[in-house]
Amino acid sequence: MILPIIGYGDPVLRKIGEELTPDYPNLKEIIANMYETMYNASGVGLAAEQVGLSLRLFVIDTTPFSEDDDLEDNEQNKLKGFKRTFINAKIIKEEGEEWAFNEGCLSIPDVREDVYRKPTVTIEYCEEDFVMKTEVFDGLIARVIQHEYDHIEGILFTDKISSLKKRLIQKKLKNIAEGKTFQDYRMKFFAKKGR
Repeated sequence: MILPIIGYGDPVLRKIGEELTPDYPNLKEIIANMYETMYNASGVGLAAEQVGLSLRLFVIDTTPFSEDDDLEDNEQNKLKGFKRTFINAKIIKEEGEEWAFNEGCLSIPDVREDVYRKPTVTIEYCEEDFVMKTEVFDGLIARVIQHEYDHIEGILFTDKISSLKKRLIQKKLKNIAEGKTFQDYRMKFFAKKGR
C-alpha cells in the first residue's frame, strides 16, 4: 500500500526513532509499504518517520543511481541492485575526508542542496530476520545510509547546510510546511490537517 509521505514541518520528522522488536505488529507489512511508497515517489531511501512512524527503521534501494553516467563503472555496479532494510541501525564510525553531494528528500520536495558527509561508514543493524550485523559501506551507498540514518535521529539534510543557504530556502520550507507544494506522490502536511 502506498502511504502518504510526511512533509517538512511535521514534528514526527524531529523525533528519534524507537527500537523495534521482532514481534512489532505488522512489521513485514510496514516494510513492504515503505518500499512501495519509496518506489512510487522515485526515491532511493525512506525512513519510518517519513511515513509518520517514529521507529528505527529505514529502507534503501540505490539502483536508480546506478544509471548515472557520471559515475565510474565500479560505483555503478555497487549501486545496481543494492536493496536493504535497516532495523535498529547504529552508525559506529564515519571516516575519510568529507565530500559534497547535492541531496534532496521526499519530505522536502523541490529543495536540493550540497551536503558534506564522510565517504565511509561502519554501521550495525538488523535486516528483517533481526540478526545483528556490522558492515562497512562507502561512496553513494554510505551517503544514502547517512541521510536515512539522520531521519531516525530526527535530523534533516537542511540542518547540515550553511545558515546563509538556510535563509535562502526559508520561503520554500515555509510553503512545504503549509502544504503549498505539488508532487506526483501523496503527501501529508502537519499545518494543513493537524495530523
